[in-house]
Amino acid sequence: MLLATPVAYQPADYLPILIQFGLALAFVAFSMVVSHLVGPKRNSKVKDASFECGIESVGNARTPISVKYFLTAILFVLFDVEVIFMYPWAVNFRELGMFGFVEMLMFMGLLLAGFYYIVKKGILRWQN
Repeated sequence: MLLATPVAYQPADYLPILIQFGLALAFVAFSMVVSHLVGPKRNSKVKDASFECGIESVGNARTPISVKYFLTAILFVLFDVEVIFMYPWAVNFRELGMFGFVEMLMFMGLLLAGFYYIVKKGILRWQN
């Protein structure tokens, strides 16, 4: 197995990335300014009314929402982020060897234990 010598990156090596980032920001700013200047400016009662997925807005926006909704959202984000950790592991699977495999088994075990706990607590049930 050949090992590559480490390369010391210079600040000038990042110049193409900075140029691309600057061009992306310039394009976004340009698009927003042009759409504001060229776009139609017709206001009406119907156009200015709040609209949510085809459902008429009724009632107060500050009505209490069930905690179950927020728990489900947080759990989705938590498990989603944990699954994202599997991609670098899959890319480096051969280099990590058996140690990496055992570490992922432990990670998956803890993940499934947490999921089992959530199911047993009934957090994912909408009805009591």
